[in-house]
Amino acid sequence: MSLDLVISQARLQDGAAPVDIGIAEGKIAAIAPRIDSDAPVREARGGLLIRGFADSHLHLDKACILERAVNRSGTLKGALEAVTEAKRGFTQEDVYARGAKVLEQAIGQGTTLIRTQVEIDPVIGLAGFHAVQQLAKDYAWALDLQICVFPQEGLLNYPGTEELLRAALAQGADLLGGCPYTDSDPHGQIARIFEMAREFDVDLDFHLDFDLDPGWRHLDEVARQTIAFGMQGRVAIGHVTKLSMLPPEALAQSVALLREAGIALTVLPATDLFITGREFDHAVPRGVAPAHRFHAGGVCCTVATNNVLNPFTPYGDCSLPRMANLFANVAQLGQEADLSACFDMVSGAAFRLLGRDPAIRLGSAADLVLLPGASRAATVAEIGRPLWGMRAGRMSFEAPAPRLLWP
Repeated sequence: MSLDLVISQARLQDGAAPVDIGIAEGKIAAIAPRIDSDAPVREARGGLLIRGFADSHLHLDKACILERAVNRSGTLKGALEAVTEAKRGFTQEDVYARGAKVLEQAIGQGTTLIRTQVEIDPVIGLAGFHAVQQLAKDYAWALDLQICVFPQEGLLNYPGTEELLRAALAQGADLLGGCPYTDSDPHGQIARIFEMAREFDVDLDFHLDFDLDPGWRHLDEVARQTIAFGMQGRVAIGHVTKLSMLPPEALAQSVALLREAGIALTVLPATDLFITGREFDHAVPRGVAPAHRFHAGGVCCTVATNNVLNPFTPYGDCSLPRMANLFANVAQLGQEADLSACFDMVSGAAFRLLGRDPAIRLGSAADLVLLPGASRAATVAEIGRPLWGMRAGRMSFEAPAPRLLWP
C-alpha cells in the first residue's frame, strides 16, 4: 500500500492502545498497531485523535464589535438594542473580515465543523448572509460551515423579513432559525417558520425561552409543531435558560418532552451566564440549562460558543474545550463519566446534530485533530489545547505544546 503519511501511536478511544493511521489521497487508508511504510511520519505520542470539535451555535456576523456596540445594562434587551444600532453600519466586507478573524481562531482551537447563525432583516438585508457564504467557500480548506438564517428582531412584526429569509434559503442557506421571544406574535412566528421549513425542506434551530421566568414558555409550542409537522430529529433549540429554574419533577417532564419530540438542546454557557439574572442583587441564579440532565435522559445535547466579543458575550477565544469546562464547572460536574459527556457535547453529539459522522474509520476523510491528553475527560478538566489538525490529509494548523527553557 502506498501511503502519503503515517500518524504514529494515536489513541482513538479513551483507554485504548495506541495505533498507527495511514493516510492516502486525503483518506484514512489503514489503521493498525504498527504500519511499516516509507511515508513521512507524524508522531502522536499516545495523544487522543478525534475528527475535531463542532460548534453547533456561533454568530459570525456580529462577532468582534465591542468597540462599536456597548451593552451598558448587561441585559438581553441591552444587547439586542446595541446590536440593532451597530448593524446599521454592517457591510458585506465588514462581516467577512470579522468572521474570518473568528474562523481562524476556531481553526486553531481544533474546530472542524460550525453551524453559524446569520441575522436576516431589512436593515442588514442579505449582506451578512453573502459574507458568510463567501467565508464558507474560502475556509473550506479547514472546516465545514453550515449557515442558519433567522429573524433576530422578529418576523411577523417586521415587514420584508420573510421575503429576505426566503431569498436566502433559495440561494443556499442550509437551515432556518427562529426567535419567537422578539416577535409580536411568538406562536405565529413558530407556525410560519415550520411552514417555511417544510416548503424548503430544511432543518430548524430556534433561539428560545431566554429568561428565568418558568411561568410561561414557547418550548411547548415548538414541541407541538415539531410533532405535527413530522420533524422529529430535525429541530434544535438554543439557550432555553428557563429550564435552569425548574424543580426536579417539572424538569423531568421537560426531558421527556424533548426526547419524545426528538428536539436537540444547545446550551450556550458564556452568554447565558453573562446575560441572565441581572434583575437579582444577590443569590444570582446561574441561568444555564442543565444539559447533563437532558443528556442522561436521552436528548441530543450540545454546548456551543454563541458569541465572541460582542454585547451578548464580551469575551471568547473559540475554544470548545474551554466552553465544555465552563459548563462542567457551572453544573458542578467532576466525575469522569460526566466530564466525558461534556466532551461529547462539543464533539460527537454536535457532529451528529449537524448531520456529520464523528467516527474515525477506514475510508473516511482524514479530517483529524490531535489532543495532548489520553482521555476526553482530561481534555475538559484541563482545557486541553489541540496540538495540530488536518483536513483531507493536509495540515491545517499547528499549536505545539510550550517548551520550558530550563536554566
